[in-house]
Amino acid sequence: MSMKEAYSQAQKWMSEFAKKSPEKMQAFQKMVEAIEKEEGESLDKKTKELIAVALSIARDCEWCIAFHVKEAINEGASEEEILEAAWMAILMGGGPALMHAGLVLDALKEFRG
Repeated sequence: MSMKEAYSQAQKWMSEFAKKSPEKMQAFQKMVEAIEKEEGESLDKKTKELIAVALSIARDCEWCIAFHVKEAINEGASEEEILEAAWMAILMGGGPALMHAGLVLDALKEFRG
């Protein structure tokens, strides 16, 4: 599956959950908004997305990698910043993290390409 396909699939699943469980998805979205807001917070959204890239690798989540690489790009993160976040995950996760970080390379090619 391509990273664009994984991103689209994640969006589709969230939309389906919103239809089937609107109250729960609204609560989830409210939590996301509270955590991602910048006003009055120490970290800006780009930094939070870079952290999410690293955590996506650490959690072995292909869809999360696609989603957060795309969002990091949208927030103005450079390829170098995204790769640095990936390397932090690799440092902490070793070989398995290195293999999942390969998906970051794919995502960068697809979303920047």
